[in-house]
Amino acid sequence: MDLHTATMWETAELAGGPADGLRMRVPDQPPVLQVTRPCRVESPDGEEFMVDALYVYRRDPYAQDEPVAYGFDAASP
Repeated sequence: MDLHTATMWETAELAGGPADGLRMRVPDQPPVLQVTRPCRVESPDGEEFMVDALYVYRRDPYAQDEPVAYGFDAASP
């Protein structure tokens, strides 16, 4: 196994927002996590659409221990 291409996994925990307290395993220390939740759609003309609400969580740059905190970013789209 090539040590330079090995994926490093760690436990992350989301803080704040709609996914507060959710834990997961993430690869390679991503700076941002995107969480989606399906929305109910009422189309006026009967067309089928899929809409997801999007929530952004940013990694705490000072986090050293697991679980690594990702804080809700209410300002992101």
